[in-house]
Amino acid sequence: MMKIGILTSGGDCPGLNAALRGATTAIRERMPGAEIIGIENGFSGLTEGHSRVLGHEDLSGLLTRGGTILGTRRTPYKTASLLAEEENDAAIAAMRDACNALGLNCLLVLGGHGTHRTALKLAQAGVNILALPKTIDNDVYGTDVSFGFQTAVETATEQIDRLHTTAASHGRVMVIELMGHHAGWLALHAGLAGGANVILLPEIPYSYETVSKAVSARAKAGKAFSIIVIAEGAMTQDEFRMAKEERAQQRKKDGFSYISLKLAEEITSRTGFETRAVIPGHILRGGTPCAFDRILATKMGVAAAKLIAEGCFGKTVALCNHDIVLNDLEVAAGKIKTVPLDDSMLNTARYMGICLGV
Repeated sequence: MMKIGILTSGGDCPGLNAALRGATTAIRERMPGAEIIGIENGFSGLTEGHSRVLGHEDLSGLLTRGGTILGTRRTPYKTASLLAEEENDAAIAAMRDACNALGLNCLLVLGGHGTHRTALKLAQAGVNILALPKTIDNDVYGTDVSFGFQTAVETATEQIDRLHTTAASHGRVMVIELMGHHAGWLALHAGLAGGANVILLPEIPYSYETVSKAVSARAKAGKAFSIIVIAEGAMTQDEFRMAKEERAQQRKKDGFSYISLKLAEEITSRTGFETRAVIPGHILRGGTPCAFDRILATKMGVAAAKLIAEGCFGKTVALCNHDIVLNDLEVAAGKIKTVPLDDSMLNTARYMGICLGV
């Protein structure tokens, strides 16, 4: 009897359950009698022995349900770079041994670039493994879009929409900080959709002076308020020139836990305009997946089931030019898809006169 393990790893996002539903339903259709083992709490749960057989009743209502019924963790790959090579190898060996102990013929993992990196190491260790790309940051390399992203864009856009009315009522500058450590896709898409006046991304170091001038120019033009969208990984031009450790020390010295708070203070001190910062945080991860993410997650889950039936492993499913395609795990593992400086969305922002901080 075919035994297939499935786990979700990394940060949660809308569409994980839809992907689980798509994969498990298609597996049962193509491979009657296959046993599907749900592994709880990611790779940590795999080594700790937390698993259960997924029955038909587990799939009920999953299409519209946010989060993941299997639970998820960022460990152990979040700290993998801090481990000695022997410890890292031992962690991978423990996961491989856990797969063997469960009698798994293959393992399907749903996660971002960190999850893909671990999947590649497991493949190299001899595990039959496949991956599906999920993230609200849309930074998994090799796919046009990951499920979870579009729902996060819609949630972030709604937050920006709500800021417009309060900003206009009080004549304030509003700074909203969105997720995105290394890539600014979420801030860029939501900023354009929400009519932001300034969009600041990790890919384009900004200056306080340029942002302040943009806000002042709007005020001189009779605009009573401004909306600024900033990705959490955005850096000033001075910070960009610093080493990572130096940058962290400088921010600690400044005493601001969020960059939006620092930016708001700088704007107020330079322009005199009342400026407030808003941080939606994990609200962006929650809620019901939108129709696009439900469909994408289902298509990717079904594609994974087809690969399992064909015995094709070491791949990650991707979307390219509206088609479902396959990439080798080496393509996506550990790489980050950032916003190209000539991206059409960025060019749209430039032609709209949106300030990008430079």
